[in-house]
Amino acid sequence: MTVHAPSARRAAEILSRPVSLNGLTVPNRIVMAPMTRMFSPGGVPGGDVRSYYARRAAGGVGLIVTEGTYVGHESAGQSDRVPRFHGEQQLAGWAEVAKAVHAAGGAIVPQLWHIGMVRKQGQGPYPDAPAIGPSGIRVDGTEGGGKAMTRRDLDDVIDAFVQAAVAAERIGFDGVELHGAHGYLLDQFLWATTNRRTDAYGGGAVARTKFAAEIVAAIREVVSPGFPVIFRYSQWKQEAYDARLAETPEELEAILAPLAAAGVDAFHASTRRYWLPEFENSVLNLAGWTKKLTGKPSITVGSVGLDGDFVRAFAGEGAEIRSIENLLDRLEREEFDLVAVGRALLHDSEWAAKILAGRVDELMPYDAASLKALS
Repeated sequence: MTVHAPSARRAAEILSRPVSLNGLTVPNRIVMAPMTRMFSPGGVPGGDVRSYYARRAAGGVGLIVTEGTYVGHESAGQSDRVPRFHGEQQLAGWAEVAKAVHAAGGAIVPQLWHIGMVRKQGQGPYPDAPAIGPSGIRVDGTEGGGKAMTRRDLDDVIDAFVQAAVAAERIGFDGVELHGAHGYLLDQFLWATTNRRTDAYGGGAVARTKFAAEIVAAIREVVSPGFPVIFRYSQWKQEAYDARLAETPEELEAILAPLAAAGVDAFHASTRRYWLPEFENSVLNLAGWTKKLTGKPSITVGSVGLDGDFVRAFAGEGAEIRSIENLLDRLEREEFDLVAVGRALLHDSEWAAKILAGRVDELMPYDAASLKALS
């Protein structure tokens, strides 16, 4: 791909601007998107994971959001190769990751994760633990294989997120991101299809936000005032790509306002294609609407720098390079504040450095072989 020099200079200038997330100054606008890699046997991130993230920091990424990490609740996950954010060995490994990223000049936050009703019983690390969710309903709308959460379950999960956030600050991370997207537990509460509760945690949009807002508020109480809490959310779900939490800006505001009031410092609005408008009669994407409605910094994501659908890409398809001129236009008019990059950074650890230095002719198309190693 040939990119003219003025575009290269423009990309470097716009993306190099620092931005503040509460007490954290991110040196540029490029974020590494969270991507599950499953290279942590026993849930312990080792030297290969440490080097993988450090290379992206050395390669110019301003903020790294780690792959999803299971919080300390027995039903939180289902793979013994996905890292955990609890346990002595696991946290010791993560402390080394944070140290290496800082040494390379980057900032890093862990993504804290509970998969909820996505869980299949019988799989590790706790094979006997049941899947749990707001109503025992899976993302495809079916019942079975799980249970609705009790008051004790709610309290235990809130505590698991709080303990993970406390540990993140203690071992040197720069903030935390809560995974409230893609049909996992927090998203299951936000979405009416999976949340059919009749108590204070179900019903209208504001009530469905209550559980996630309580987690945010509980974290905010125990971490330092300048320790950022980021919340990732999406309209789409892994088994329901056309799903929507909100059909109008007003409905979206009803969901986001309680989270912002509880203490969210920035929102990470996950879309499959960042350039698509979210609602009729406006060019704003989901991150743009998020910033407009809450006043909080927002992160956009979705096929940045690449053609091709990311779902097919993770299934084995490659993807060609796509211009980021539209992205730069949106950043320049401050529609959103940061941009998260996934596949392009997965394949090329120097993607950010090439963009920031104007070396756009060195950019590489995505090769799905990148999924097989921590390169």
